[in-house]
Amino acid sequence: MIGFYNYSVILTYIGLVSSVFGITQVFENHMSIAFLCLLLSGICDLFDGKIARSMKNRTEHEKVFGIQIDSLCDLVCFGVFPAVIGYHYNSVYPLRLIASIMIVLGAVIRLGYFNVMEEERQRNTTENRKEYKGLPVTTVAMILPLLFMGQHNIPKNIFPFVFHSFMILISILFVLKINVKKLSMKGVLILFTIGAIILLGYLKMQHII
Repeated sequence: MIGFYNYSVILTYIGLVSSVFGITQVFENHMSIAFLCLLLSGICDLFDGKIARSMKNRTEHEKVFGIQIDSLCDLVCFGVFPAVIGYHYNSVYPLRLIASIMIVLGAVIRLGYFNVMEEERQRNTTENRKEYKGLPVTTVAMILPLLFMGQHNIPKNIFPFVFHSFMILISILFVLKINVKKLSMKGVLILFTIGAIILLGYLKMQHII
């Protein structure tokens, strides 16, 4: 088979499979499961980079392939998948269409830019990244599930507008030229763990699991 296969890439593929399954759940109107899949994809993305950086014997081809495949999967997981979720919520038609288009477009631009800069950075240094330019696309895997869980505090007819407004804001932050400090692995893991516990508790209360 073509391609390169290691623990990091396989974990990236698992995140992709989770998102594709989540998209099917949106079509089936199982939104809680869809958001759980989004969160799982975020967790996979969190660890695949850590594993990749710990692999000291990768060839240059494996490194470049890892960067490319990670971004291609991120586009589906944190661009297309959120767009499908957002389009599911009924608000004024132009708003949900614009929000869906913008989050995919913002993710494409950011990931393309990241690929170029990351390849250059890895050629020049082996140090871990200290900060990002723009908001990392993976953040939607935390923001949108938390928004979903808080929807009961927002009037039902208003929630779709709030959700789409957040999507538009996130898409702008993807490409905005701002420095975003990279959290430590421990900090990110704590945040995702808390998010997972809250979401699982919410699903249990809704008798979904």
